[in-house]
Amino acid sequence: MKHLILLMLLVTATITGAAEGANPGKPSKAENPWHMLEPGLEFGEFLAPLASENGDSLIRVLRIDPNRFEFRLLNASAPGENKLLTAKTWCQQHNLVAATNASMYQGDYRTSVSFMRTKDHVNNPRLSKDKAILAFARRTSEVPLLKIIDRQCERFEEWQDKYETFVQSIRMISCKGTNVWTPQPEKWSTAIIGIDRQERGLFIHVRSPYSTYDVINILLALPLQISRAMYVEGGREAQLYVRSGKQEYEFVGSYASGFHNGSGNQYVHPIPNVVGIARRPKPAKAQ
Repeated sequence: MKHLILLMLLVTATITGAAEGANPGKPSKAENPWHMLEPGLEFGEFLAPLASENGDSLIRVLRIDPNRFEFRLLNASAPGENKLLTAKTWCQQHNLVAATNASMYQGDYRTSVSFMRTKDHVNNPRLSKDKAILAFARRTSEVPLLKIIDRQCERFEEWQDKYETFVQSIRMISCKGTNVWTPQPEKWSTAIIGIDRQERGLFIHVRSPYSTYDVINILLALPLQISRAMYVEGGREAQLYVRSGKQEYEFVGSYASGFHNGSGNQYVHPIPNVVGIARRPKPAKAQ
């Protein structure tokens, strides 16, 4: 299994479930799970300490230095867009290095479930009860380049004039670094956006079906130094696409448990909203 993981880090990878029957083992502490794609961008695959009933039990993580990469929110509802695209196509059309789901969306296949806006476009003006708000495109150098606002610990009103772009979604890891979900029987694939203790962005994709409660505990147990995290999509729509030099990865979610045995999806579904990253012309000034 270790040889398979190393091989996948060295070649172009499109994950469609070929490793569904893999058996997880305990990775060696001496191994470095991170593979540098380019300065400021690293990709890692981690074997979950809890085996999934279906799938490979792998946690895929893209670690992003916001000093070298700027975060962007793209919406099908924005002027000149109109179409739902896969994460890969969003990247190709907007010259992005990587993209993942921005959040869950409503029945119109355009509008986010919660608050979502950029400087030039408002996808959803309504601030919902959800506790996590991803913020970037800062207006002042006095705040981090990238932040997940925890509304239980922080007042959004104190931050809303300091950033131009906001994506609200469901909190997974609180400002205190704790799991805020309760155990549940349902399991599915998950796409997550997180921040580590060094304020680097984390795009996380888990194809194997886990309950959200278990996914959070897995993330806290892995050597990610994750400090905050929010849920951005589940099931077959959960996506992560990365293209850096000759390295290309495309990960797609699978069916929820109880439906097609929690596995089997190989189709990459078009989605209306993504958070992506693009190379900065030069590194941002150190914080």
